[in-house]
Amino acid sequence: MGVMYYLGRGVLQDYAEAVKWFRLSADQGNVSAQANLGVMYFRGTGVKQDFKEAVKWLTQASDKGNATAQLTLGEMSQLGKGVKQDFKEAARWFRLASDQGHPLAQARLGTLYYLGQGIPQDLVQAHMWLNLAASRGVKVSIQLRDVVTKRMTQEQIAKAQELAKTWKPAPASQEPQKRVPPSLTNPEKDVPI
Repeated sequence: MGVMYYLGRGVLQDYAEAVKWFRLSADQGNVSAQANLGVMYFRGTGVKQDFKEAVKWLTQASDKGNATAQLTLGEMSQLGKGVKQDFKEAARWFRLASDQGHPLAQARLGTLYYLGQGIPQDLVQAHMWLNLAASRGVKVSIQLRDVVTKRMTQEQIAKAQELAKTWKPAPASQEPQKRVPPSLTNPEKDVPI
């Protein structure tokens, strides 16, 4: 029901009502609802923005393997919103979500590898993650991957391409992934959480 109210499918769109339904499901342990509720508190959609409440729900969902919750905790760590700014922690969260195939997390992780923020700079890893994100529709990754490519040797490029070609996502979390509106996840593409 929360997604229906969020999208306005079969009902009038109502973010506050979506929050109510997400909370009911989240309180019963629904991982997707926990992630959605955390994202809504992080963004202030349908509720007053509350980073502490966002961290609470996102941590619960992240602990159960939800990639969008992990991505959002990475964003919070990178920006220092609701938690201490910590690029190493951001990289850790982005890696967890990236390993599951979350394209926006892959773009963020590739960027951190390129910049050497929170993790040692590694152009091969940066190219690989940005290439994976670009192949899943994250447009900004194409541009940054091209910038990274200009700084690499042909051998490094070949290695990065081979890593991307052979990369496989980690097993999905315990709960089947559900689709949510793009504004809850990636503004460029609707991705599973």
